[in-house]
Amino acid sequence: MIPFTLVLALTTFTQATVNVIHYPPKSTNLNNLTFVLNGTGAPGIFNSSITPASLPYSTTYNWCNMPHVRTTEYVTPSEEYTLKYIEVIQRHHKRTPYNTNTFFIEDITWDCTGEGPVVYGKGPVGITSDPTVVQWAAYTNPNNPWTDSVGPGFVGSNCAFPQITTGGINDSYNHGSDLRSVYASRLGISTTLSPSTFQIRVTNNVITSQVAGGLLRALFPDTNDVAALIQSDTYDSLEPVYNCPNANSLFTEYTTDSANWTLHLTDALGLYEQLDNVSGIPLDDTAGWHTSFDHYYDNLSAKQCHSKPLPCSVNDTTICVTQDEADEVYRLGNYEYSFYYRDAEESTQYSALHYGAWVLELTAHLMDVVQGKSEVKYFHNVAHDGSIAPLLGFMQISEMVWPGMGSEVIYELYEKSSSASSSDSSTSNFFLRVLWNGQPMETSLPLGTNSSGVLDMIPVEDFFDYVNTTIGTGSELFSACNN
Repeated sequence: MIPFTLVLALTTFTQATVNVIHYPPKSTNLNNLTFVLNGTGAPGIFNSSITPASLPYSTTYNWCNMPHVRTTEYVTPSEEYTLKYIEVIQRHHKRTPYNTNTFFIEDITWDCTGEGPVVYGKGPVGITSDPTVVQWAAYTNPNNPWTDSVGPGFVGSNCAFPQITTGGINDSYNHGSDLRSVYASRLGISTTLSPSTFQIRVTNNVITSQVAGGLLRALFPDTNDVAALIQSDTYDSLEPVYNCPNANSLFTEYTTDSANWTLHLTDALGLYEQLDNVSGIPLDDTAGWHTSFDHYYDNLSAKQCHSKPLPCSVNDTTICVTQDEADEVYRLGNYEYSFYYRDAEESTQYSALHYGAWVLELTAHLMDVVQGKSEVKYFHNVAHDGSIAPLLGFMQISEMVWPGMGSEVIYELYEKSSSASSSDSSTSNFFLRVLWNGQPMETSLPLGTNSSGVLDMIPVEDFFDYVNTTIGTGSELFSACNN
């Protein structure tokens, strides 16, 4: 196993009894501020869920529908390895923007006729009659004097902000179909879901359940009723929302209070001025529009992913967001996520604290399979960019991006045949492959063959060792968060 605690040449952070070592990411145009501010073009696809066949699927960043495992690109390990378990964590698929990311003045409305969220109660099968399916349809009424205060972006729209759109549901279904095509035969998955071998988990945000519906229809076409696991919104590790004051303080220190962070915001004041002229957002707003590019990124990308035009000012229709400006926003957004989760030296410690609880749950799932304590073959998590990003930060991915719609990380656990196993009694016959964009994840960690950092058939003990070193036990994580 890799002796992480002996690597002293790199920056080390100690919190409670765990030891976090930050291995910097690669230098690319994504985290090169000079290129981000002065370069051209978007860092990927932002106007379609379809990645053209002329582009390499697994390495093409498609914000609207990220690359995931599918039969075309999937590489099957040698016959000496048998797939025993997979755990998938993905971001939801494309949606409307959040209400907090909608301009105060908008010239573009959203039509969600027939695609609203389904919300209703249901009792045990055979005890109560099946209720009528109730679908939400957002609306405004001019007799409500507060209607106008929400801004024209909502008036005339019948969508929830956010909600998964028809396009997002279709992408969810296709995602499930691709997963089924790869894993059904390898794991012995039938067309009917068996709770003893398959589990699905969602967050308290309804959009993850909307995606789960489309995904499961393709994964298990003969199953209509599924119980999705969900933790309390006071300690949900998947989203995550559990209380970790030290993680929050650390993040504030290296972002809000750091000159390394504010530099790009100062350099982009000209861009902000042009965007504000369209949105009507004042420069001194207190809603976060100028503390990062999160709001503008979400607003513009949601429009373009759904083939809507870029917005214009409702006060002067000659002032519109240009494609060049939108592309710069997209470059800045990816720059920010790279800084948040990989470039800042404190980012690995932050990710370990902020997402450590979910990683400990994952580790326990893997351990149960290794020790023969679980019959579960497949565990699927539907989450958010705020889930995938710190996980990638914890894994110390070599090139960090803002996880787009449908982003997916898969942990594949394999057992190696006894005849091909190592004689080393300190390790089991279990090996781990971690997939990102459908291919083995490239990290900056000293793991993999010749410490290459490629997480392709590494002894599972090496992963357990890394988790133990950076996160520790549950009590150690809790202490590191709160003491």
